Formats: sequence, structure tokens, C-alpha cells
Amino acid sequence: MIARIFSPAKTAMQSGRARARDWVLEFAPASARVSDPLMGWTLTDDTSAQVRLSFETRDEAVAYAQKHGLAFQVTEPKAPRRILKAYADNFSAGRKQPWTH
Repeated sequence: MIARIFSPAKTAMQSGRARARDWVLEFAPASARVSDPLMGWTLTDDTSAQVRLSFETRDEAVAYAQKHGLAFQVTEPKAPRRILKAYADNFSAGRKQPWTH
């Protein structure tokens, strides 16, 4: 079973990066999930899929995996693409489309 170590992206519902700076260690699913026909719940036999450990740094997560003999894969986070805009750009003379109401 392989453990994945990654830094999660911020959710669309937040503007800051408060909880997105942590590193997460979670296990890759060992078996496929099955839908229960009566209740519609999703079932799995893999209890390690429920484990999600948070660490402050990448090195702490790697040290934990090595200490416990876990095979792991580190995924580096991508740099966010920033689109810098100003409110004044809505009224600039060099707009590609004319400004209308």
C-alpha cells in the first residue's frame, strides 16, 4: 500500500491559504468502492483509506513514513497562477471589448 504525501490546494470557498499550507499523508485506495443497493451508501473494505494525517512540513511527513516503514510518493504542489486585475481596468481606453451597461 502506497502513502501519498501532498500539500492540498485551497478550496474555492476560501480566499486565504490558512489550511492549505499543511502537508497531508493519506493512503491510496487498495480496493474499489461499492455502492450499497439498499441505502445507496458507498462501502469499502479498506479501513486505511479513512486515515488522513496532517503535518506542518513536508520533511515531517516523510520522516513519519520512513519511521513506520511506509512506501510513499511525494507530490510537490504547483505554484498558483495569479491573474492580477484592477477595478480601473474595467474603464480603460485600451479594452478589447467596449464597455457597456
